[in-house]
Amino acid sequence: MTHATPPWRHLLLALAVVAVWGTNFVVIKMALAHLPPLLFAALRFALAFFPAVLFLPRPAASVRNLVAYGLLIGVGQFALLYIAMKENITPGLASLVIQTQVFFTIVLAMQVARERVRPYQWLALLLGAAGIAVIGAHTDGNTSGLGLLMVLAAAFSWACANMVSKRAGSINMLSYVVWSSAAAVPPLVALSLLFEGWPAIETGLRHADALTWWAVAWQAVGNTLFGYAAWGWLLSRHAAASITPMALLVPVFGMATASLMLAEPLPGWKLGAAALVLCGLGLNMLWPRVRGRFGAAGSD
Repeated sequence: MTHATPPWRHLLLALAVVAVWGTNFVVIKMALAHLPPLLFAALRFALAFFPAVLFLPRPAASVRNLVAYGLLIGVGQFALLYIAMKENITPGLASLVIQTQVFFTIVLAMQVARERVRPYQWLALLLGAAGIAVIGAHTDGNTSGLGLLMVLAAAFSWACANMVSKRAGSINMLSYVVWSSAAAVPPLVALSLLFEGWPAIETGLRHADALTWWAVAWQAVGNTLFGYAAWGWLLSRHAAASITPMALLVPVFGMATASLMLAEPLPGWKLGAAALVLCGLGLNMLWPRVRGRFGAAGSD
């Protein structure tokens, strides 16, 4: 791993990954036009698991750990996200609110791992909370309070999954995601049959067009396989501080593409909420690096 500034080709690859992750929310909305949310999630994780599992060795993690991660990500995060995005929250706002997983992870680390929360992290939490409060005060016909709560619950589940993956230790994250996807499929299929029903499943599959199936494939291949493989490759070659700040662009791509492709409005309150949340994320991600650089300069 090098601590030098990554070459422009690697920065472009990182940009491509966050562009895929950000624009993915518009892709989700396209698939939800035909597929019930729980069925869509089941298809996504089935395709993420197979055939990739044939080419990737099982990661050095226990079965219990893999199952816990798969359930938290598949049922906890994406099922709730898809249900909310069906008709309770816009793609642009969903791409922003789901990033609160960073703040939930900080709180969980404090409570579960007994990690000390630094003053700058408290400020980051306050900024993020202020942004979510702005969104909550402006729910309307496109975004409901229920939708906001569901995406926050999805973000919390993602944060719990972060804690589970941390316990797995140093692993190949792509293999970890692929193998854990198997645990998500059976409960998602069962929940789809229970709550959506076979008639809705049959209708969704029958009416799904080429764009819908492309969206399902993009979720598994683009968002999961390409995204995690490329991100893991970059992190193995460069310091995390050089790469991870690029993730701040995910909601930027999400809100921009939702506005351009789905005509999602960007009123002042929404931009203000985005600014607050992004400032909180940026402070949490960049402050240690800035402080370290100034500290190093002061010691010269």
